[in-house]
Amino acid sequence: MIALINTNKMEKYNTPEYKYQIAKKRVKKIKGFYTHLTIYCIVIPIIIFANLNFEPHFHWFWFSVVGWGMGLFSHWLNVFGFKMIGLGKGWEEKKIKQMMEEDRN
Repeated sequence: MIALINTNKMEKYNTPEYKYQIAKKRVKKIKGFYTHLTIYCIVIPIIIFANLNFEPHFHWFWFSVVGWGMGLFSHWLNVFGFKMIGLGKGWEEKKIKQMMEEDRN
C-alpha cells in the first residue's frame, strides 16, 4: 500500500505538466531577480549623483548601496545561490542517502 502511494506520488512529479509548472516558476524567479538587479543598477547611480551634488561632505549613499546590496544578494542567493552551493531543494534527501550509503560500507 505504501509503495503504491509513493509510486503514484512519483508519477505525479514526473509528468510533463508538473515539470512545465516548475520550470515556469523558476523562470519567473530568475526574471524577478534580473528586474531587481536592473533597477538597482539604474537607481544607485542616481542616488550617488544626488548625494555628491547636493551634500558632498557626507556620503550617505553608502547606506543605500550596502543595504539594498544585501537585499539584492539575498535575492540572488534565493534564486541561484543555494543551488550553486549545494543546498537547494532535495539537499536533505541527498544527504540522508549519502549517509545511509556510508553506513552500509
